Amino acid sequence: MYHPDLMRHPDGCPALVLNADYTPLSYYPLSVWPWQTAVKAVFLDRVDIVAQYEREVRSSSVALKLPSVIALKQFVRPSQFPAFTRFNLFLRDRFACQYCGSGKDLTFDHVVPRAQGGRTTWENVATACAPCNLRKGGRTPRQAHMPLHLEPIRPTSWQLQEHGRSFPPGYLHETWHDWLYWDIELES
Repeated sequence: MYHPDLMRHPDGCPALVLNADYTPLSYYPLSVWPWQTAVKAVFLDRVDIVAQYEREVRSSSVALKLPSVIALKQFVRPSQFPAFTRFNLFLRDRFACQYCGSGKDLTFDHVVPRAQGGRTTWENVATACAPCNLRKGGRTPRQAHMPLHLEPIRPTSWQLQEHGRSFPPGYLHETWHDWLYWDIELES
C-alpha cells in the first residue's frame, strides 16, 4: 500500500515539538525541529514520541520511524515577557501598519520620535508601512494627524502566542492537527 510519508525525504519530516504539558512550545514560528535534532533528543531520552511518520531511518543496528510529534520530558516555562525584536513587534501588531492597515513594506516607527526624546520601547514603537512612516516623519501621530489603530503596549508571551495562532504555516502534517488550535479552519 502506498503511503506519502514513505516516499518523503527525511528533510521533509520535521517534528512538531510540544512542551511537557503537550502544548506547542510556540505557534509562530511553529515549534518544529529537523528530523536529526528530534532523533538525537529521542536517543538522549529528552523527549517522548507522540506520533510518527511512516518514513524510517536506519543505521547498521537500528531502524527508527521518524517522529512527527514529540513532547519534552521537562517542562520549559516560557518567559512572561518576550524580547523586543522586530519580528515580535510585527507579531504584536499582527503584521499590519498601525496607521493604514497595510501589510506591505513594514518598518517600525517611534510614536514619539527619537528627535523629541522618544525611546525604543514596546510602548513607543509601532509597526508602520514605509509610506506611512515617511509621511509621519519626525512628528507624533497627533502632529501628523495620523491616529494609531491600537496604542502600543508591552505584550506578554501569551498574547504573542495568541496572535501567532492567526498565521498557520503552509505545511501541517495530519499527525499535528490534534495538538494545534488555529483561529481558522484548516484543510485536511
